[in-house]
Amino acid sequence: MTTAQQAQQQVSEDVHSYAEPTKAVARHLDLDIAVNFDSKTISGTASYNIDNLAKGNEIIFDTRGLQIEKVYLGDNREETTFRLGETDKVLGQPLYVTIKPDTKRVTIQYKTSPDAAALQWLNPQQTAGKKYPFLFTQSQAILARTWIPIQDSPGIRITYNAKVQVPKELMAVMSAENPMQKNATGVYNFEMKQQIPSYLMALSVGDMVFREVGPQTGIYAEPATIEAAAYEFAEMDKMLVAAEKIYGKYRWDRYDLLVLPPSFPFGGMENPRLTFVTPTVLAKDRSLTSLIAHELAHSWSGNLVTNATWNDFWLNEGFTVYFERRIMEELYGKPYADMLAVLGYQDLTNTIEELGADSEDTRLKLDLEGRDPDEGLTDIAYEKGNLFLRHIEMAVGRERFDEFVNKYFNTFAFQSTDTDKFLDFLRKELIKGDEELAEKINIEGWVFSPGLPENHVKPTSERFAQVEETYKAWKNGKPAAQLNTKDWSSHEWLHFIRMLPEQMSQQQMQDLDKAFNFTNSGNSEVLAAWFIHAINNNYRTADKALETFLTNVGRRKFLVPIYKALAATPEGKKKALAIYAKARPNYHAVSTVTLDEMLK
Repeated sequence: MTTAQQAQQQVSEDVHSYAEPTKAVARHLDLDIAVNFDSKTISGTASYNIDNLAKGNEIIFDTRGLQIEKVYLGDNREETTFRLGETDKVLGQPLYVTIKPDTKRVTIQYKTSPDAAALQWLNPQQTAGKKYPFLFTQSQAILARTWIPIQDSPGIRITYNAKVQVPKELMAVMSAENPMQKNATGVYNFEMKQQIPSYLMALSVGDMVFREVGPQTGIYAEPATIEAAAYEFAEMDKMLVAAEKIYGKYRWDRYDLLVLPPSFPFGGMENPRLTFVTPTVLAKDRSLTSLIAHELAHSWSGNLVTNATWNDFWLNEGFTVYFERRIMEELYGKPYADMLAVLGYQDLTNTIEELGADSEDTRLKLDLEGRDPDEGLTDIAYEKGNLFLRHIEMAVGRERFDEFVNKYFNTFAFQSTDTDKFLDFLRKELIKGDEELAEKINIEGWVFSPGLPENHVKPTSERFAQVEETYKAWKNGKPAAQLNTKDWSSHEWLHFIRMLPEQMSQQQMQDLDKAFNFTNSGNSEVLAAWFIHAINNNYRTADKALETFLTNVGRRKFLVPIYKALAATPEGKKKALAIYAKARPNYHAVSTVTLDEMLK
């Protein structure tokens, strides 16, 4: 089979990209850009080594809101013609570049717009240090095209080098081989030797320092945050060792973290070699580090073996949640991992209830054509995907399942795969014609049907059973101060708060708050869950803390349910709009798109 045939066979049709990779595809990117904080723009050139597989006269890139200035062909940069297609509000515009049958290199000179959705420009006030501005990118799912003209599909992988010019007092880092200290020139060079999909293109610029954790691991953060981060993530190296023990060698050389300012919209983003992480996990007690296990697990599921389209997102996230819990079990024991499984199951059942048990969006294999792929970023992909994998593990035993997953990661390493390819592999390598096993695994019920199969196994937790006893005692009138909550982890607290009745008296709210100081908790998960009760019960004591939280934290997972609870009453909606007017400039576009729609 020729390379061209292989490429054609490997590409799944991606409804979220204009690129036609079976005809002409990018293989390597040389990026040469300057970052300008005054104009809030990035400008420069993106030069691609391409394969003109069809020997045609055109290659198509994805763009959104970019100013394309000139396009050149070859190493000697001969100017060529190009045109931009019609604008779609989600997909942006296709960039059609005229090439020759033998063209091997295309250079695009461009500039971003100040409101590029992937770019978050922070003024000094929005950072931990309050002294310098900060920039970070968020390319997933299809926002790379807002800061680089690129074939923006997870089914297309490239290697890249980059040269980035930034203000001299700042440092730049990327999803690549990174500097460990600032230099005097403000020019930084990067190399990513492994092929990655476009959504893993990442850049951050700010006043940051590096702290080593282990031989392969370290942390980047603002100077004001580095001590807290170094304490919180001290066990990163142990996580890496645990992960390698389960699913083989880590293949990305280093695993570092960058702790971002609070407006980052996600818990973490698994940019290869450099996970971007929210400061909301800095709980001072290492209680929220399963998030790091999750992002680390992506180094296998997602980064190494990638969903070919956003309809197959569960292949990235279902495997990652499964693997994350295995890492946590390896490090802290099964009772600990069981708590995470129960909390995840609660999130999943809430999501199914919200979407509707018959909703097509509760299937693992999605159909997101004509929609923003961010609509597929729900707990279905994460928790239903994980539950399906746990279900297979229970059907065949852990040893046999691990052998299968290892083979899967090795077979598809540095490639993209889709649901059908995965299921073919599952049938061939694990089911092997065993009809009884096929019936037990029930692919149809899990992957292509809405909701959950009736015979699914609900996770349980012995540690949570004790929390439930404590809760019963409180419900039966025992004062909160007398409850036995000694040595509870944040997971136990979260389970307790989630069990509290929707309607409580002011007396009950005060009793709980006085005993456990929920309103002033340093743990963002606990705080966010408590605020829902404070809103539902008009507990005004929490008002100030709630406003502080909403104006300082940009993590979408917390913002959406809190604003939703506020918007449920006319008085709450008024309060929500007043806070949102102040807080919106601190949020990333990924969050504001959802909240603008919700709050109209």
